[in-house]
Amino acid sequence: MADETLRRIEVAAGIIWREGRFLAAQRPSDKIQAGWWEFPGGKLEADENAVTALARELQEELGIRVIECAFWQCVEHAYAERGFAARLHFFHVTAFEGEPCPSEGQVVRWVSPDEACELGFLPADADILEELRGLACAPTRQVSAHPA
Repeated sequence: MADETLRRIEVAAGIIWREGRFLAAQRPSDKIQAGWWEFPGGKLEADENAVTALARELQEELGIRVIECAFWQCVEHAYAERGFAARLHFFHVTAFEGEPCPSEGQVVRWVSPDEACELGFLPADADILEELRGLACAPTRQVSAHPA
């Protein structure tokens, strides 16, 4: 549980799958926590739910349109040295339109869960990576990212 005195942010993160690998993004040099690897996504805006934020962020950051995703889990992590706590909503993205093309200076690459453990992911993602190593492949239960 995160410290209640810290500023809280809500984040949607996508585990974007292709052929048993997922997309990892390295934070650019002009961003906080530069150089760390992470799952693509970003902060929820005031009027958004996590699915809407995920779709918006992946369109803005990578130029892809989420077709199918499934909520997986929430993780809370305190970055006390930075004065905030993040609540991350993780989704498996199993269908999308377009080819990921980074628009914010980040480096991206497709990695297996085992390869990802060698990259230096953000501390909030450590347990997620361990759990992904236990999955044989992307989950098959899917929901539309654009409910009617």
